[in-house]
Amino acid sequence: MDFDWEDTSAISQESSFESRDIEESFEDPFAVRLLPDAERFATQSRYFNLGRSASGIGLFSVYRTNGKQFRVILSRVFTEDETYFYQRRLNQLIG
Repeated sequence: MDFDWEDTSAISQESSFESRDIEESFEDPFAVRLLPDAERFATQSRYFNLGRSASGIGLFSVYRTNGKQFRVILSRVFTEDETYFYQRRLNQLIG
């Protein structure tokens, strides 16, 4: 996967993760990628990714892609609901 990191504003200065963690969350074999059904996101071709980094940090990311390169618009740590959703999906896949 190729990431466009020209604009690193997707990662706040107060965050506990780095761009490497975001890239790893996309490479998570159990990552959940979603195409939002909200018209606002659909017209702007934005997608959601829920995945864990190698260090175990759960990250929710909003991104764009042209099929070759990913541009992360926003990334943050999972909320409690996202952790539950990710874990439920993981349990469905492995169990």
